[in-house]
Amino acid sequence: MEIDRPLPNPMTPEAKPYWDGLREQKLMLPKCGACGHVFWYPRVACPKCQSRDIGWVQSKGRGTLHSFEIGHQSFNKAFKVAVPYVLAMVELAEGPRMLSNLIDVEPDPKKIKCDMPVEVVFHKLTDEVTLPLFKPAGR
Repeated sequence: MEIDRPLPNPMTPEAKPYWDGLREQKLMLPKCGACGHVFWYPRVACPKCQSRDIGWVQSKGRGTLHSFEIGHQSFNKAFKVAVPYVLAMVELAEGPRMLSNLIDVEPDPKKIKCDMPVEVVFHKLTDEVTLPLFKPAGR
């Protein structure tokens, strides 16, 4: 399989449960043990109450399309994702918003609507790196 984008570095300790979960086809999200806030992106302290009591919960992998952009060119030669592509801000059912790509849909603003239901798809790049992409729910 040809890698179509630069590989992220999944080695930071605060993000390890996220990357481990993706390899197992699970979308894991950080959750504060003190206030219960589920958030995205992984970090050492809760963005709501600053507690360092951070645990992890498995996301349902469902949400809605909050916003999107259709890219017609790549500004970095390291990205070989075919154009046009859909850059998507997904609002997960658990609350946080996550930036990803929307796949399995025609990149046409007449076919893509904000608030449309989406679900996660796991895209394995290497044995160590799997990415969460999203597609319209039910497709």
